[in-house]
Amino acid sequence: MTAPLQPLLHDALVVLRAPTQVWSGADGSLGSSAIHGVYFSDVRLVRGLRVRIGGADAEHLSTATPTADRALLHSLLRHLDDPTPDPGVRLEIERVATTAGWSERLTVVNRRDVALETALEIDIDLDARSLDEIKQGHGDPVALEPELGDGSVAWEGEGVSARLRAGGFDVERTATGVRLQAALAVPARGSATRTLGLEAHDSIGVIGGAAQPVPWSTPEVVAPDSRLTRWVERSLADLDCLRMTTAQHPDRQFLAAGAPWFFTLFGRDSLWAARFLLPLGTDLARDTLHVLAGLQGTAIVDDTAEEPGKIMHELRRQTLVIDDGTSLPPLYYGTVDATALWVCLLHDAWRWGMADDEVRALLPALRGALSWMRDHGDADGDGLLEYVDRSGHGLANQGWKDSGDSVQWRDGSLADGPIALCEVQAYAYEAAVHGAELLEALDEGADADEATEWRAWAERLKTRFHESFWVHDPAGAYPAIALDAAKRRVDTVTSNLGHLLGTGLLDAEQSELVARRLGSPAMSSGYGLRTMSTESSGYWPLSYHGGSVWTHDTAIAVLGLARDGHETVAAQLIDGLLAAAEGFDYRVPELHSGDARAEVGVPVPYPAACRPQAWSAASAVAVLSAALRLSPDARGGAIAHAPLPGFEGLRVAGLRLGTASHDVG
Repeated sequence: MTAPLQPLLHDALVVLRAPTQVWSGADGSLGSSAIHGVYFSDVRLVRGLRVRIGGADAEHLSTATPTADRALLHSLLRHLDDPTPDPGVRLEIERVATTAGWSERLTVVNRRDVALETALEIDIDLDARSLDEIKQGHGDPVALEPELGDGSVAWEGEGVSARLRAGGFDVERTATGVRLQAALAVPARGSATRTLGLEAHDSIGVIGGAAQPVPWSTPEVVAPDSRLTRWVERSLADLDCLRMTTAQHPDRQFLAAGAPWFFTLFGRDSLWAARFLLPLGTDLARDTLHVLAGLQGTAIVDDTAEEPGKIMHELRRQTLVIDDGTSLPPLYYGTVDATALWVCLLHDAWRWGMADDEVRALLPALRGALSWMRDHGDADGDGLLEYVDRSGHGLANQGWKDSGDSVQWRDGSLADGPIALCEVQAYAYEAAVHGAELLEALDEGADADEATEWRAWAERLKTRFHESFWVHDPAGAYPAIALDAAKRRVDTVTSNLGHLLGTGLLDAEQSELVARRLGSPAMSSGYGLRTMSTESSGYWPLSYHGGSVWTHDTAIAVLGLARDGHETVAAQLIDGLLAAAEGFDYRVPELHSGDARAEVGVPVPYPAACRPQAWSAASAVAVLSAALRLSPDARGGAIAHAPLPGFEGLRVAGLRLGTASHDVG
């Protein structure tokens, strides 16, 4: 018997506005692929949609997505046409996703000199299955008893209620859902339109769509390489539709991690995305920091991985149960890096002009986060941060590479936990140093020794890191990806190294060694940075964390390379990301294959990758920032910049420093 298979996404059309997403074929039809459907709050409400006019299918011509929440589909209706060569009757469909649901506007356009009388028929297959089950390949139809009204259908399941309104249609039951039927009178040289729309409500939802304006500026980018301009424009449009709020803080926005699988709050993902977008304003960072501070851990609970001061990993509407035995509670804290990253974002937002009073309001959460690193993050007291799943059913790996095989030796064997990741030490060092700076600058009543103690803690961690992590091979020295349970150096060369740059953890010589590794053919694919070196036994270009390219991962490395002065490698990786962006029509997915650009010619998709995905989209702004080498000084009211070679002509209008707009270039 064939095992359940995760649906593929790479060739599907998506229209979305959180918490709604509609996945279909390129022609707009739903039902031929396992991912197809209309989803609301992680529940699929419609799994099939087929349109017939005059008893026949339309012939698809084109699909356009002018915005992430809107698609325009054009088709021919040649069976209603005259015999001349030029098509004269066409179908135009406008599909829109909203925070409350989805709508379709169908218009038959007639250029003929005679009126048309025809019938419109739409079959809709109803559903109420959770997205988590669909992801695991469990997509069997759900038995439903829809309630039919005058031009309407209502049904519910998994805590979500839905009502489809189709005025002007006759509605009848079918074996799989409903059929909508309407007569169309299309005048000569005219058109006829019918609409249908779905509204949904989640009775157990903990998150919802954001109705507020976008919390960032929209810059005007004039670049010598137009790919950068197009990538920024497309990315900001996608990020707009990933905005969400929580029931606890409906006035504060954050970015959902990605569609379809992670359409919710993820601590690490939301923090990195907000950090990348800081040159466009601090409002998103402020809101994200507050939302996460409101969920900060207060007790030790092994089942949820909660600990005092810890920042959460993910928030879902119900327990996530995976076939491999993993079971994650709705509020889950199994992440080793989000807490330090929360501190890093707070500091960087302050540098970009987040008001002192707003930062002061978060100082209690800052102290809690710093204390977690010292008291709980360093579980064995060795001066380093490590993780282990104490529940027995949580994530085995709790860094950003959280798949089960992401931490492995060069020979391909897996490392045993507790695991101390190299990049987590860099985040913690940066957080302690910058947390001390914030306490010193903003808390006038603080103990004078507090900041000094955190800087000393950071220096001890730095010393311990350099004693423990460095590996030597014929190409030179490099930091191991991690230490295993026995404190042995896990010797695989990985992209994790890029996260060390620009944090202050490395000296100039060590930074140069890391930059050289990242720019090597074994790591740089030509479309970005591979997650694992091709020289490792476990490398595979379509391995989730063992050889694929993650855009945000490369962007983090690019920022560090630019900050540490490694111009050539930074520019090399930027060119790779721009080539990937062009290859994916500027909607760069969560990850893509690590195949070499010289061998494949176009980036090969990872077929189950989220798109759009928050930190991949936000990477466009991170690359913009790195290309200009932006350095904010909010207190001085200036943004310093020193463009990388090749980007001297790059100009950006509409950057934000505090409440002021700045032009650079």
